[in-house]
Amino acid sequence: MQAERPWADLRINSERLNNRIHQLARIGALEGGGVCRLALSDEDRKARDLVCHWMKQLGLTVSIDRIGNVTGLRKGKTDSPPVMTGSHIDTVATGGPYDGNLGVLAGLEVIETLNEAGIETIHPLAVGYFTNEEGARFAPDMMGSGVHQGALDLDQMLAVRGIDGKTVGQELERIGYAGEQPVGQFYARRYIELHIEQGPVLEQRDIQIGAVTGVQGISWTEYSIRGISNHAGTTPMELRHDAGYVAAQIVVEARRLARDMGQGQVATVGQVEMIPNLVNVIAREARLTVDLRNMDEQRLQLAEKRLGRFIDEIATAEQVEISQRSLARFQPVHFDPAMIELVDSTAARLGLSCLKMPSGAGHDAQMFAPNCPTSMIFVPSQGGISHNIHEFTATHQIAAGANVLLQTLLHCATQEPD
Repeated sequence: MQAERPWADLRINSERLNNRIHQLARIGALEGGGVCRLALSDEDRKARDLVCHWMKQLGLTVSIDRIGNVTGLRKGKTDSPPVMTGSHIDTVATGGPYDGNLGVLAGLEVIETLNEAGIETIHPLAVGYFTNEEGARFAPDMMGSGVHQGALDLDQMLAVRGIDGKTVGQELERIGYAGEQPVGQFYARRYIELHIEQGPVLEQRDIQIGAVTGVQGISWTEYSIRGISNHAGTTPMELRHDAGYVAAQIVVEARRLARDMGQGQVATVGQVEMIPNLVNVIAREARLTVDLRNMDEQRLQLAEKRLGRFIDEIATAEQVEISQRSLARFQPVHFDPAMIELVDSTAARLGLSCLKMPSGAGHDAQMFAPNCPTSMIFVPSQGGISHNIHEFTATHQIAAGANVLLQTLLHCATQEPD
């Protein structure tokens, strides 16, 4: 019986975990409580150094692969593939202290708890943090875990240019995290990731834990529009080829499309740029990004096709040229049913309410799901706010999620080999 296991009543040290979260948040700290730690920046390097230092303090064997992913390994009684947890420590430009960081630091807290209790697991345990999960500086997102699990090509990703013109490969070398470990060959026995929800559902329903059933499919596309620059006062409206107007129509259509389709379809225009960006000049160029997401791959493809038809039609009507570039495209991911049930039953055993729910955001866990049984644990986000300096999850909520992580990792790591 589960209750007979000697570790059934083991719990993490929430104060110690909270202290690490706040220490890490000081690197790249923003006024008002947020964090800016873009992937492979100087701030990211400092954060990586700190987390590596903590890993070594806990006796983990640290390795770095060619895309800069860092793994800390705790030995088990066997040399079998490890049970793995982790996430990322890069942030968006206006991020908070919990997104990604919680999953990595909770993993370290689990290791320290096991060390203190003198518990040796049958299978090794691994804690990892993955390069450029956010995609805020380099597209696509989930880059490090995608390369790690063989879903993305290493050489192509090393050649990606960021928003500042520098490549992933250049910046890995510059900050000292161009590792030597091969990629695409790592096998985990199980993968479990703790993360803040980044949405309002758990808080609104007053539920403590989310057992994540899967991750939405993601389609990121950049559109470049070329019209004709002209005088804002002397050019008749019917003679304009206005790139700015066309961009605005695409923004409106993305919102209309999502509302019309329903069934979980969402659409976001996150970036818009105008050239020459002057008050009295018709824009000759515009660039914008469209983010489409859905848990259903067929519905996501339908959204892409509908938006594509609209863009073709407006380009013809306004006599402008529109080119497009895919920034990221991931199909929806469905997690392992047994792992979802394990999170749900573990929460129940700990006296915590739990909801089975999909994730609206992309996560490193989705890259592991095709290769090993995978699940995620969500804890509430206050106000449903994330990617924002006001991102917040209370200490007791963090502790609840970390204890579910501890017990699920122990369950997986103490099972006899198959």
